[in-house]
Amino acid sequence: MKRAVALTAALLASGAEALPDRRASAQTADPPGVEQADHPYVGLWVTEDGRVRHELLANNRYVEARGSREKAYQGRYRVTGDHIDYWDDTGFTADGDFIDGVLHHGGMILHRRR
Repeated sequence: MKRAVALTAALLASGAEALPDRRASAQTADPPGVEQADHPYVGLWVTEDGRVRHELLANNRYVEARGSREKAYQGRYRVTGDHIDYWDDTGFTADGDFIDGVLHHGGMILHRRR
């Protein structure tokens, strides 16, 4: 612990910025980049059994439902090409990839629901 404090103090003394708190950064504005409304993946993505549902909103936010829990997880996301990064409001991070119109995320396969 003392080493971490000493390292942080040395970095700050040298003019470096402190590392952001993951929990605080999860609730900040979205990173710069393409507006999410411009990508083709906005909408509802669902597992075959309907148990897990990801709604990717055009305002860079998502809501994940699991079973009967309609808002089990929520946070922000960013799509870069066919890759998606998630930042849950509690600080948890995850990612996934869109392959041939299917979302592969955390060992799950989600299909677009229209």
